[in-house]
Amino acid sequence: MRITPPSGWWALPLGELWNYRELLYFFVWRDIKIRYKQTAIGAAWAVLQPFLTMLIFSLFFGRLAHIPSQGLPYPIFYYSALLPWMYFATALQNATNTIVENQRLITKVYFPRLALPLSAVLSGLVDFGISFLMFIAMMIYYRIHPTAALLWLPLFLLLAVLTALGVGLWLSALNAIYRDVRYVLPILVQFWLFASPVAYPSSLVPERWRWLYGLNPMAGVIEGFRWSLAGAGHPPSRLIFVSVSVVLVLLVSGVAYFQKMETTVADVV
Repeated sequence: MRITPPSGWWALPLGELWNYRELLYFFVWRDIKIRYKQTAIGAAWAVLQPFLTMLIFSLFFGRLAHIPSQGLPYPIFYYSALLPWMYFATALQNATNTIVENQRLITKVYFPRLALPLSAVLSGLVDFGISFLMFIAMMIYYRIHPTAALLWLPLFLLLAVLTALGVGLWLSALNAIYRDVRYVLPILVQFWLFASPVAYPSSLVPERWRWLYGLNPMAGVIEGFRWSLAGAGHPPSRLIFVSVSVVLVLLVSGVAYFQKMETTVADVV
């Protein structure tokens, strides 16, 4: 059976994905099991990675560079930003490589190819949940009480998921055709890290450039996480508005490009 792209750029295979929801669940569960297979400490890596990074950031950017922390303890300031960032970076990497890693399956069995990057993005939520438990323990230790802003957290998390999916759709299709993408990805993620308010607050960005800074959708996500989890700063209203607009453009164009390249991808892999 030859795969043909949808007739319209706007066509979303939501019905087809729903029909294959059990397969999507299998992909998510498989990604989770493979991630920690034959590891000594298993899912504890989901906590260790952001925790150790938080310690390094707290030492060098906090104690030594004295970066403003919006009145928060440095561990809380950095960990609340590393929560969405670690999820995004891992989900983006997994989504980018998923087509190439499943090339044998793609060439033998038909299923909606969109399920592969989608499962890669959704499986990262398990790691996010585990690392979030550590943040709760840190909040208790520092006696920081959540506020009503916590109700906005699911929306910021959804924005992080859609950002990873939108960019991942572009990169996964490109990676199947141009294998240079695998070498560019680590550089892109590293640059994106320092272009996002992980190691510093977005308040350090001059006001006249704030709208341009908001073109990075993770800027709104990270500032939103800090505000909703720790009550630091102000609601990122202008920043989040620009970020949401960019995410919608990335997601719609990413789905359209991914579907357009399905025939080419199937032939290349």
